[in-house]
Amino acid sequence: MNQAVIAKCAALALSLIAPVAGSESFRCGQWIASPDMSVRELLEKCGEPTSRTVETVDVYGRSAQGGRIRTGTSIVEKLTYDRGSQSFTMIVTIVDGEIKGIERAE
Repeated sequence: MNQAVIAKCAALALSLIAPVAGSESFRCGQWIASPDMSVRELLEKCGEPTSRTVETVDVYGRSAQGGRIRTGTSIVEKLTYDRGSQSFTMIVTIVDGEIKGIERAE
């Protein structure tokens, strides 16, 4: 497989994950939780979430023939922080161990 095909496959795989990304942040105690912090830092500063879901999803890329081919899997975690009646519930999306987005629950 040439480098152009590999690059296109990688870009497609990331685009499938990218829609989960948000750019919100939220206050937990004296700290601001944001997508640029590590998961470890989030848990140290904000504590354990109210709830947590973990899912393994397939990642697809384009094959040399133009079809789709499974290129691997990703682990997607959703941490829910219920911050009481005066604040929005926040959902932190983690893909393969990295925070990809923070958004308000609907």
